[in-house]
Amino acid sequence: MALQGLVDWRGRPIDPTRHGGVKAAMFIYFLIVMTNMGNIPSMLNIVSYLHGTMHMGIADASTTAANFYGAVCVFSFLGAFVSDSYVKRFYTILIFGPIEILGYMLLACQAHFPSLHPPPCDVAGHSAGCTPVSGRNLSLLTLGLYVIPVGEGALRVCGAALGGDQFDGDDPAELRGKISFFNWFAFCISLGGFVGLVLVVWVQNNEGWDLGFALAALMALVAMVVVLAGLPFYRHQEPAGSPLTRILQVFVAAFRKRNVTLPESLVEMHEISDVTTIELLDRTPGFKFLDKAAMGDGDGRPLCTVTQVEEAKIMLRMLPVFVSSVLGYIPIPLLLTFTVQQGGAMDTRLGGTNVPPASLFVVPVVFQMLILVVYDRVVVPWLRRATGYAGGITHLQRVGVGFASSAAGLALAAAVEARRKAWSSAAAPLMSVFWLTPQFFLLGVMDVTSFVGLLEFFSSEASAGMKSIGGAVFFCILGVASWLGSFLIQAVNRATARRGAGGRGWLDGADLDASHLDRFYWLLALFELVSFFVYLYCAWSYTYRHDPRMQSSMEDDKVSTTKSVV
Repeated sequence: MALQGLVDWRGRPIDPTRHGGVKAAMFIYFLIVMTNMGNIPSMLNIVSYLHGTMHMGIADASTTAANFYGAVCVFSFLGAFVSDSYVKRFYTILIFGPIEILGYMLLACQAHFPSLHPPPCDVAGHSAGCTPVSGRNLSLLTLGLYVIPVGEGALRVCGAALGGDQFDGDDPAELRGKISFFNWFAFCISLGGFVGLVLVVWVQNNEGWDLGFALAALMALVAMVVVLAGLPFYRHQEPAGSPLTRILQVFVAAFRKRNVTLPESLVEMHEISDVTTIELLDRTPGFKFLDKAAMGDGDGRPLCTVTQVEEAKIMLRMLPVFVSSVLGYIPIPLLLTFTVQQGGAMDTRLGGTNVPPASLFVVPVVFQMLILVVYDRVVVPWLRRATGYAGGITHLQRVGVGFASSAAGLALAAAVEARRKAWSSAAAPLMSVFWLTPQFFLLGVMDVTSFVGLLEFFSSEASAGMKSIGGAVFFCILGVASWLGSFLIQAVNRATARRGAGGRGWLDGADLDASHLDRFYWLLALFELVSFFVYLYCAWSYTYRHDPRMQSSMEDDKVSTTKSVV
């Protein structure tokens, strides 16, 4: 990205020797680490709170947890819209950070006061007689669970975009840092998750959920203070209007001019170059009906520019990848939430210590951190020499590896759950929770490949004026997949209840031994396999905007139309 449109905190042109670079990115890395120290354990362990403290059933607790995770991702669009249209990304972080802190404090207050809980009961021993949270207490719980995503969603997308602004892709000295930024961004997410799964989960399970939620709020507050201290070092992108508005204008103009005939030579297409333009895009073939938006028809209506039209085309080209990636991600949050419940029904002893089931996610997190370092420093340079691709392999190839790993992980989870139920029904000693390690390992592979690959794909393929929206599109994949996963739980439960004995669905009730989670896992594995082949077709058909191979200039803003090799 060129330095045009970037200013310091006082609105003056930046000095590349003082502003940006790794020094500025370190503050952003700290923000990501600290916020994820509270967010990741809360998202992964919240199902234990909903089931154990709020007495929700298995299906309801898993659905609420999946909705919470989905809301975090989908609300990233709000942060992207605000930062692109009205407020610089740094100030958007400062605005939405306190909202996240407020959400955690609401949950901490409810967890602290027993009067805000449902009536006490023995969930493990007599779950049928437990009354789930309801009424005003349920409203307070829902409020807290949805205030947090408003703040965290904005922090996620603005943190990624602000970090990308700190590196100039046209400067060879900064190019390596820009290529590595998203790998280290994902590393910081994993590092925050690792510390949180050890520290915060222990506090939640041993000292109380009120202290656990308060600790997450404190971590977010410290992150805000530190990221504020980096203000003099950041490069700030001036808001240039929302890409969503520009894209909508293209579709409206194209519809109004649907009867206009496109000439053989499209010299009549309109382009304006002004000081607010971050990147000028050349016309590309395909979606010719949108080209009409940049043509005059004598009606006096404002014309869209070629760059606006091309931004709309970019979004349409990425749509099949978006949809197929949503399908591929649907089983992942379900596997995460149900694995915690699996762990709760197993022997969690490690020597003389009981390991909280949510802390088992340390296994894939540690693997993610190790493989990300090795991948960035060893594998990528080797693959770059072997394949000629700037990233070693293409972004979409990297994503495909992750979806294949998740299909294998789901099949393995189904086999482990079937074995656990067999041991339980035979009155044998509880199965060790460390039987879940292989599926955690495959989840780690999935995160290292698909998570980073999709984040890089949508950020690199988006134009310079759509970087925030590009990041929001990626997080939206995770959010939509979580919400569709919640719908899938309810649909499967209703369908199996109609045909099951006693009207019980596969996931009814709070007793995992009386449920059929193993069958549900097999269903998810089949769904993931079909989604993987759908994704392969969409990836194979995609045309990259930038040549994924090494180029002499490697200019990030040069537009090309090189056919994808997946």
